[in-house]
Amino acid sequence: MTAPGDVPPEILDRLRPICLGLPETYEEPAWVGTRWRIRKRTIAHVLTVDPDRQPVHARAAALDQPACLLTFRSPLDEIAGLLATGHPFYKPDWSPNVMGMVLDGNTDWEEVGELLTESYCVMAPKRLAARVGPPAPPIG
Repeated sequence: MTAPGDVPPEILDRLRPICLGLPETYEEPAWVGTRWRIRKRTIAHVLTVDPDRQPVHARAAALDQPACLLTFRSPLDEIAGLLATGHPFYKPDWSPNVMGMVLDGNTDWEEVGELLTESYCVMAPKRLAARVGPPAPPIG
């Protein structure tokens, strides 16, 4: 880690192909961490949270030690289901459709792909969202 909020390169390497594979999405540095956007709307934001430096994020995710967090948008009718599964999901209270997820060694990257595709469809203009189908099933 070189600065507060830095995300491990292996996490960015997993997120980039998912996010940048969506039409007209781009990556940029966020206030801390990295975010992916469609037009001016954020579809995903990843950062490493230190409870001493980012207490709002740490409280939302119930962290007592540093962790890598991903926030994204979710259809409102799916939030209760995600929260019912518990860890790694949590609900930040800064927007009704923002969800959070702790990224760790147990992360289901196929699920992350599905969630970020849905996030894109929530935030993208309708004509772009219509170009995105469900994620392809895993090979094998």
